[in-house]
Amino acid sequence: MILFSLYDRLILYPLNKFKFGAFGLHSSLNNAIRIEKPKNIFIGEKVSIGKFAWLAANPLTGYKDCKLKIGNNTYIGNSAHIYCTKSIIIENSVLIADRVYISDNQHGFGDINRPIIDQPIVQLADVVIKEGSWIGENVCISGASIGKNSIIGANSVVTKDIPDYCIAVGAPAKIIKRYSVDKEAWLKTDDKGNFIEI
Repeated sequence: MILFSLYDRLILYPLNKFKFGAFGLHSSLNNAIRIEKPKNIFIGEKVSIGKFAWLAANPLTGYKDCKLKIGNNTYIGNSAHIYCTKSIIIENSVLIADRVYISDNQHGFGDINRPIIDQPIVQLADVVIKEGSWIGENVCISGASIGKNSIIGANSVVTKDIPDYCIAVGAPAKIIKRYSVDKEAWLKTDDKGNFIEI
């Protein structure tokens, strides 16, 4: 259970409510290192975001309706880096560990005669992290979505969509288990999520 101090309720909440597109009741964001375009960031109720977050919803690729949305009852650990240039949606009751990076964009690198830092930002696919999922420590999610109640193991790099009720690990992340409704158990799969008969 997350406890909110008097300072959170009386000082931080009113300040954040008017800074962001939305900032729900009983939500907390303390000691962020950087917030870009907060009016494009929508935070639900009972959201806890740890220290040293970098949150951005900055339309660097031309999408004026750029939006970062974080659903109710979601926990995001320390040193989160979430950079949206079009659409990142984190649904309700998502658990995100420390030092997680989530983006819907990347630096271009097509011109080998220019430093990558000088090349334009490239838009990737929209990102949706569905309700009930768990993102482990040091995970990188780039232009990919995570299914409902799925688990991404620590240190994984996700560049392709992970379906509902899957466990994926590695760099690049591959599915290793999926929940079987028939057998009511998590069972081993191939990297495409097909059950492996034992």
